[in-house]
Amino acid sequence: MSKLPAVKPIELVRLLERIGFQRLRQKGSHLYLRHPDGRATVVPMHRGHDLPPGLLRAILQDAELNREQFLGLF
Repeated sequence: MSKLPAVKPIELVRLLERIGFQRLRQKGSHLYLRHPDGRATVVPMHRGHDLPPGLLRAILQDAELNREQFLGLF
């Protein structure tokens, strides 16, 4: 099982937007995204920091993406 790569929040948002997620709103540093089919997730937009692996896994679970699908987006 391969490890998830270190990802900056803005990179993750761009990947999610590429597969159809849209920015819904932002409250403070938390960006809310929703897909037209109803999937939704929140990405904390802390500049200069990579997303911790556990948080990245939780966001991918919310987006209903598995590790292979996520790695295929790069």
